[in-house]
Amino acid sequence: RFVPSKSEHQKVMKIVRAIRNGWIKPPNKEADKTRYYDIWASDDPNSATRRNPLLMAAPKMKLPGHAESYNPPAEYLPTEEEIQKWKEMEPEERKQNFLPQKFSNLRSVPGYRNFVSERFDRCLDLYMCPRQRRSRLKVDPDDLIPKLPKPRDLQPFPTTEAITFRGHTSIVRSISFEPSGQWFASGGDDCSFRVWETATGRCVHSVALDKPVVSVAWCPNPAVNLLLVASDKDVLVVNPGLVSKSVREATDAQLAAFAASTASSASVVTWQECTEDAVDESVRLVLKHPKTVDQVTWHGKGDYFASLSRDTNQPSKSVALHQLSRRRSQCSFGIVKGLPQYCLFHPTQPVFFVATQRSIRVYNLQKVELVKKLTPSAKWISSLAIHPQGDNVICGSYDVKLCWFDLDLSTEPYKTLRHHREAVREVAFHKRYPLFASASDDGSVIVCHGMVYNDLMKNPLIVPVKVLKGHGIVDGRSVFDVKFHPSQPWVLSAGADSTIRLFS
Repeated sequence: RFVPSKSEHQKVMKIVRAIRNGWIKPPNKEADKTRYYDIWASDDPNSATRRNPLLMAAPKMKLPGHAESYNPPAEYLPTEEEIQKWKEMEPEERKQNFLPQKFSNLRSVPGYRNFVSERFDRCLDLYMCPRQRRSRLKVDPDDLIPKLPKPRDLQPFPTTEAITFRGHTSIVRSISFEPSGQWFASGGDDCSFRVWETATGRCVHSVALDKPVVSVAWCPNPAVNLLLVASDKDVLVVNPGLVSKSVREATDAQLAAFAASTASSASVVTWQECTEDAVDESVRLVLKHPKTVDQVTWHGKGDYFASLSRDTNQPSKSVALHQLSRRRSQCSFGIVKGLPQYCLFHPTQPVFFVATQRSIRVYNLQKVELVKKLTPSAKWISSLAIHPQGDNVICGSYDVKLCWFDLDLSTEPYKTLRHHREAVREVAFHKRYPLFASASDDGSVIVCHGMVYNDLMKNPLIVPVKVLKGHGIVDGRSVFDVKFHPSQPWVLSAGADSTIRLFS
């Protein structure tokens, strides 16, 4: 009998103990066998075994209905009129590409002649129309709403109607504040312009004319007390005389210091001094234009002003610039394309803005050249306003839009607001507070907070804060003009109901 050595016995027992404790695993002969997989076992479109899980399975064809039966019910069988109407229709307009027919049995059904063409169209749809499964993004609707401050944190701004000015008998088309804000002027279709006291609502001066007053503008220079009044083809230069005696005398002395020899004989506009038989003793000069004047506006220094006419004949001569000290006028914008609607001077730079029906043209007055062309997404521009810093412009349009332009950013609108339901007649910026307002034919004046930051990397903050209502709607027209008080957060509006309302 074979007796192993003691050392070999110890080695064997060590291996046996390791196998029992799981330290050594014997080889598995079944794992070495070749394994086969059924690739058609699972045809789940979401399965990870698919090459492209985003592919969509082809849609199955619609199952046949009662109309496609060989023995359909009577209500599915067409009449002679329906068959004739079906034949006259285009193939794309037919609801079904066959006419239901009735057979007594299945053996009487003939072969379907469009079978091959329909199978061919089906194959074209399957391999020529790509399908792809797109993953839907899960977005919280609250995250899409911009985080805007609350209106009560943006005060002060006008909230309530304080004073109603009554005296005009027809539409009030234009209003303008005196530089100190103590007085304001108004003009309308009742052929008169009036001067009111802001705090009390008292009419202190009224002048009747022969034609409707379409625009009034008070000189922004506090050292000169002058008011421009546009009526028909005339622009009146008026000294209302409501300020101190020194300012009133200084204004008349400046007008009387003109030397006739310096006048230009080839001027388009005729300057005339008023005599004793003038319409009112406060009228100092009359500028005779060849066309009807629709708007007047002052330069910030008070020596230059511009007049605009919306006459369709010769639109290149619709804008005229006037110098009061030399009494001369010129039309320097012969290259204007389109019918001018509104014009304004830049508050600090020698730049002039002319708004046509579809665009806003920016001109350099020193070089007399076009600098920039702004293209708002509006069909007909109605009004224009420039921020006191001069870097931002807003324009209103008759198609309910208000466009905000950042001149340093782009010629396209930075933001387009559609708060009104009817045409936007006028827009205005406040000179001291970050406020702007828009007046519309829907009878409302919407006041918005418009903060412009000195940091060029920060966009302006635009927040609507208040909707002011009070004007009535007359023949589809309501608020014609809106202006801010020079120093207080008050807004003044003029309407078609022959009233002027002050909101504070």
